[in-house]
Amino acid sequence: MNAPRVLWVSTSTSTRGGVASFVRTMQGTDLWSDWHIEHIGTHRNGSIPLRIVAFAVGLVSFTYTVIRRRPDVVHLHTASYGSFVRKATLAWIARAARIPVILHVHGAEFHRFYSLCPKPARAVIRATLTEADAVIALGERWACRLQEIAPRARIIVVPNAVRPRTPVSQLPDGRPVNVLFLGEVGERKGTFVLLEAWARLAHEGVVSGAHLTIAGDGAVDAAAQQVAELGIEDTVTIAGWAAPEKVSGLLRDSRILVLPSRNEGQPMAILEAMAAGLCVVASPVGGIPDLVDADSGILVPPDDPDALAAALRKVVTDDAERARLGAGAWRRVCTEFDVDVVSRRFDALYREVGRCPVRCD
Repeated sequence: MNAPRVLWVSTSTSTRGGVASFVRTMQGTDLWSDWHIEHIGTHRNGSIPLRIVAFAVGLVSFTYTVIRRRPDVVHLHTASYGSFVRKATLAWIARAARIPVILHVHGAEFHRFYSLCPKPARAVIRATLTEADAVIALGERWACRLQEIAPRARIIVVPNAVRPRTPVSQLPDGRPVNVLFLGEVGERKGTFVLLEAWARLAHEGVVSGAHLTIAGDGAVDAAAQQVAELGIEDTVTIAGWAAPEKVSGLLRDSRILVLPSRNEGQPMAILEAMAAGLCVVASPVGGIPDLVDADSGILVPPDDPDALAAALRKVVTDDAERARLGAGAWRRVCTEFDVDVVSRRFDALYREVGRCPVRCD
């Protein structure tokens, strides 16, 4: 029998962000080889003309692959806004070719995107979700929101995944307690609230044995200006965007990850930190409560520098509590978010919806 084949479509794996990180992680699993997965990128970082060209090239490649190579399943990774427009176009092409479609929704603001669309566009969104053979939501909250949009769609929950690492040591050893912010620098991720909270701790003298690193693209210059205005240059590094290989080093050298976002999907940054045994301080928005519980981190309200400062004060100064939460985070990843566990969920789904009901190798 012919070997089973699945076509994945997402942003390029060289782009920045959680979707690209997730795809790179999955490429290292048996799922990729067992199902002979081919990946097509339809988006990349850069100017608008460059992104238009990237989609045009991806569209041609996708159409050719669907018509001539006939994969058993098309697995589309989408966010909101323009990303969904691109993936909806591809979903209907695959549907016309009678190839099963899995629509994997990563967008943190998908429900807002839907509500902002005019009625005809909302009808297309509902139809696209309904006609997909399966729609993957990252958590129960997102599943409920998608089900409200498209009541007849088949929504299933499959979380993001990561490969567990050797956990960092949380024991006091004379080194600074390094705190890491990893994500797009700006209002949505709570960067400026974090710097305000950190300044309060610095002025109290709490962070004399700690250091905060801000790693990510976005409003980097504005963050650097705020650091200077707050007078906390000695305890804060604005590192800018970090390539995947550099992220591994940042995680290895840190003990706490802080991400006080206003809005989120299911951040790969948090999963990667938990997989390295870091203690997590984050906000209970989007899919974050699906990842972090009372045994693996501290959740504080967004836009609340007082609460954020209190949480950071606790985990910076209390070695035992930080160690407890870091160990809990690592265990939680191993049991619920290990990439090998999640990849088996995809394997079962492909066999269910695809044209190859069992592995054909």
